[in-house]
Amino acid sequence: MYTTDQYEGLMAETVTMTGANGDAINAFFARPLGDGPFPAMVLAHHMPGWDQWYRETTLKFALRGYIVITPNLYFRAGHGTPEDVAAKVRGDGGIADDSAVGDLEGGMKYIRALAYSNGRVGIFGTCSGGRHAYLTACRVKGFDAVVDCWGGRVVMAPDALNAKTPVSPHELTRDLPCPILGLFGNDDSSPTPAQVDQHEAELKKHGKTYEFHRYDGAGHGFFYHHTASYRQAQAMDGWGRVWAFLERYLS
Repeated sequence: MYTTDQYEGLMAETVTMTGANGDAINAFFARPLGDGPFPAMVLAHHMPGWDQWYRETTLKFALRGYIVITPNLYFRAGHGTPEDVAAKVRGDGGIADDSAVGDLEGGMKYIRALAYSNGRVGIFGTCSGGRHAYLTACRVKGFDAVVDCWGGRVVMAPDALNAKTPVSPHELTRDLPCPILGLFGNDDSSPTPAQVDQHEAELKKHGKTYEFHRYDGAGHGFFYHHTASYRQAQAMDGWGRVWAFLERYLS
């Protein structure tokens, strides 16, 4: 807990890391100053892209004492404003699951190799990032906690699968190696409350450690303070649950 007589310092910069298929991609990195050891987080950005909200959220985690890396999952689509790059990715039908998983795995390996890491790494994502966070935690060894905030398409119907997204992530639940925190709005359409129920049933079926919290009066993106979807009370409660969950499993 922060006290007013405490010295604090952060370092933040854009770095180059190794992503899927050995590609060099860029990432936003932040960490507390000092020798550590610090817990670490990989952030999976949302469909709107590697944008300002995720840069701010990277710093938010670092202020809480985490080493943080947020890979640019849209790196291969080229460069420009986050809005322009995200529009190009949407026009191309999104990114392939293998690409996102490989990039997020690369982020995990990058921060695990740092001398000031405590060796425990979590992954956090919202929207499509929630889906990618869950998918990556199921497919890649090395994560100690996952936070899925309203990840859409974690539960996918067979006719929604395609070459880029060939497996519904909830089908991989048996492989999840770590606890999961899920935060959802009951007014959301992706995921719907029924899809959240289906995901929760799968976690129960396989005996996984999980916390799901569902908020009335909230839809998709209720943490996003810069949009009309923001819900102050639900967001503050949700962030409190994120910090408590990560303190429990990454300290």
